[in-house]
Amino acid sequence: MIRITEKIAIDDTELSEEFIRASGPGGQNVNKVSTAVQLRFDAIGSPNLPDEVKTRLPAVAGRRLTSRGILLITARGERSQETNRAEALSKLIEIIKKAAVRPKARVKTKATRSSKERRLKGKQLKGVAKKLRRGVTHSNDE
Repeated sequence: MIRITEKIAIDDTELSEEFIRASGPGGQNVNKVSTAVQLRFDAIGSPNLPDEVKTRLPAVAGRRLTSRGILLITARGERSQETNRAEALSKLIEIIKKAAVRPKARVKTKATRSSKERRLKGKQLKGVAKKLRRGVTHSNDE
């Protein structure tokens, strides 16, 4: 079991890993060994994730979540397979933790009378400054 929060834990059997060849550092090793990791987790089908986490997950995961609800995480930054596995797992935990946080409800507030008056006074001062910038108009009466 992989513990995400106090109330959420994922079973190891829900994760599937695939090792692929990675670009980047490693020299000749890159051409021979599959060090990059693709971690797959069926987030929508998981019995261990609460429904509210499942509804917030698409916003948090973004393009990492497929249309079928599978969370796909790729880690290829390191030269070793084990480090990439650990990195992919930590990314998964981080994404689910973010989705588990319930957003604060917005409390509607009303502008105070003094703040409205300050705003209108500022608008008046701007208008006066703009009037003073205008050029002098000459009349044809002279």
